[in-house]
Amino acid sequence: MNVRRPHISGIALAAVTAVGIGTLTACSSDSSAAGNTDKFDVVASFYPMVFLAEQIGGGHVKVTSLTEPGQEPHDLEISARQRAQLEDSDAALYLKGLQPSVDEAIGQSGLDTKIDAATLTELEDHGAVEHDHEGEEAHSEESPSEEEEHALDPHVWLDPVKYAEIAKGVGAAFEKADPDHAADYEKNTEALVKRLGALNTEFANGLKDTRSKVFFTNHSAFGYLAERYGLTQEAITGVDPDSEPSPARMKELQQEAKADGVTTVFYETLVSDKTAKTLADDAGLKTDVLDPLEGITDKSKGDDYFGVMEANLAALKTALGAK
Repeated sequence: MNVRRPHISGIALAAVTAVGIGTLTACSSDSSAAGNTDKFDVVASFYPMVFLAEQIGGGHVKVTSLTEPGQEPHDLEISARQRAQLEDSDAALYLKGLQPSVDEAIGQSGLDTKIDAATLTELEDHGAVEHDHEGEEAHSEESPSEEEEHALDPHVWLDPVKYAEIAKGVGAAFEKADPDHAADYEKNTEALVKRLGALNTEFANGLKDTRSKVFFTNHSAFGYLAERYGLTQEAITGVDPDSEPSPARMKELQQEAKADGVTTVFYETLVSDKTAKTLADDAGLKTDVLDPLEGITDKSKGDDYFGVMEANLAALKTALGAK
């Protein structure tokens, strides 16, 4: 099936736009060629979008991921083959602002159905780092750029409440673009939203009574999660995991670790842990993994979104001294 099949009517596609879904991309751990199947072919930008498409689409959807397992999604450059996959698909599901190459490719594609997850919930500016730095050293070339500090934070999937809002929008888009299976998409969406609600309750209960409310991360991916559960994220670098912190930032974090009783510096599975371990060594702290869920690999502490989020909760409870 593809967008040119007659049962996906112009009215149905127009309805997707009417509910505020600007662009549609599809996702899945399967990176094989999309399109020309008897299923609803969706190309998704990276794992959180893949997971939504697979959970909501079920057996009716063929999902193809633009980001390979283990690949850092921020670094993705779309190939000619992937552009062809987009053109052959029924829909695209992506999150504008996270992967510029994907944004450009989908914008230039001839797809009629494009779903931008960023339009399905409210994005916020959590800043590159939590504090403004004063002094010449803090504003060195190694410090985050002004553009990065004021960019909207794309990591909404780490807040189960916002992820559920996106799931509802994706479900509505699938129902309108593939009305033959609308009832199943609606049922699957309701089931996923219910699970995300339970996960939110588990996080809220697990983190409401802790010795500390401050946690250190390798890059600024957990702003939504921190805000949802009354925590404070202090990131070594900004939203871009490849940026380098200034010496002033590292010194500031060492001082804050002592003041706020921080025990652990969290690092990730898809990027280098060198900076996190350097800070931990200098400040006498432990290290552990807090996974931003940008991809699932054999190093992930869980097989899917829910498994990894459960592992993240356990790590946070330990680091923060949950009672």
